[in-house]
Amino acid sequence: MQAMAATGTLDQIDLAEVDLMDSRWFAQGPPHELFALMRAEAPVHWNTLPDGSGFWSLTRHADIAAVSRDFATFSSWKQGVFLHPDQVVPLDLTRNLLLYKDPPEHTKYRAILQSAFTPHTVSKLEDDVRARITRVIDDVIETGECDFARDIAVPVPLGVLTELMGCPDEDIPRLYDWTEQIEAAQRSPEPNAASEVFLEMAAYLHEQIARQASAGDEQTLVMRLRRAEVDSQRLDDSEILVFFGLLVFAGNDTTRNTAAGGMQALLEHPNQFSALIADPGLIPGAVEEILRWTSVVQWFARTALKNTEIGGQRIAAGEKIVMWYSSASRDEDVFEEPQRFDIQRAKPDHDAFGGGGRHFCLGAGLARLELRVLFEEVVRRMPDVKPAGEPQRLASNWANMLTSIPIRFTPGLRSGARR
Repeated sequence: MQAMAATGTLDQIDLAEVDLMDSRWFAQGPPHELFALMRAEAPVHWNTLPDGSGFWSLTRHADIAAVSRDFATFSSWKQGVFLHPDQVVPLDLTRNLLLYKDPPEHTKYRAILQSAFTPHTVSKLEDDVRARITRVIDDVIETGECDFARDIAVPVPLGVLTELMGCPDEDIPRLYDWTEQIEAAQRSPEPNAASEVFLEMAAYLHEQIARQASAGDEQTLVMRLRRAEVDSQRLDDSEILVFFGLLVFAGNDTTRNTAAGGMQALLEHPNQFSALIADPGLIPGAVEEILRWTSVVQWFARTALKNTEIGGQRIAAGEKIVMWYSSASRDEDVFEEPQRFDIQRAKPDHDAFGGGGRHFCLGAGLARLELRVLFEEVVRRMPDVKPAGEPQRLASNWANMLTSIPIRFTPGLRSGARR
């Protein structure tokens, strides 16, 4: 019985007593059995917090889609996308993030990065992405064993991102450490937990701008931010900083956790992995099922701007709504046998990139490219991969994150070597 340790077995649970902000519910991953119960009995559920406050939990796909698209009623800007408005850094700073903006400002600012992630632009990155993934696998292929999460899933998306931003590879450990600290700040009981991190990132960003300007690297994402304008006004330093922070964190954390979760899903379902070995043409569809299965960002919040109603439940102006994407991606009303991992599932309408609407993940195309190429290379170069130990995960209600996946495989030659 998954993740029932917080309050007992499923038939003993009083939903009125469930606090989904208690990370014990997520010790073994998202509590999918509990979510199924909530979808059936309390899809719009008031979650009381220890301090007496609370929020509305949404667990159904349709309700989450409706809230995601109704920015006139449910705001990201008003109180941010976490329960505490200053969860990571002060709200006045994070309001510069796309995640925190409502239209029309969101539309204007999204355009700054939109051109870097169009399908045409992303497709041109495939050779560079494959070359980087090849180098990462080269580093472990002769050993016959590695930690997939740490040795492969971590360096791939972060390396792709640093290349796009024009940052040197030797800075990858520093950027990785910042993403870990930002993720920890999202789980911290103390507000403003990442303020020092953002100060360090600000200093680094100014160094990169100076270095890239001197080198004439005008096409990197860092230099695009420096030149970007909204309503004929250049971005100020704080706006550039939070855009940079968004790229470093969101462009890395989500993809690496999806890659790790996808590998673990394939290890746990060897028949599905065998199907990929037999027909690598199934990989694009497998990526969509992996995205659905993992749904690594488990929730974001909105604030009701006016009295309204969701699923027959009255919501008062000012109340918080939490959208549980990991639940929506297993909704029985949308997916046939949602608890079955099926790489040939027809067009899974998952919520791995959010519930749709204006805040649909900007980097979805790049994430899909990285995941597709990564699993193409894993299938080609590690076809006999097996578990080599127990996976480890972070007990987090926000990120569905595996921190260690020991694997073993037949040692192979580096990609450029000849037998």
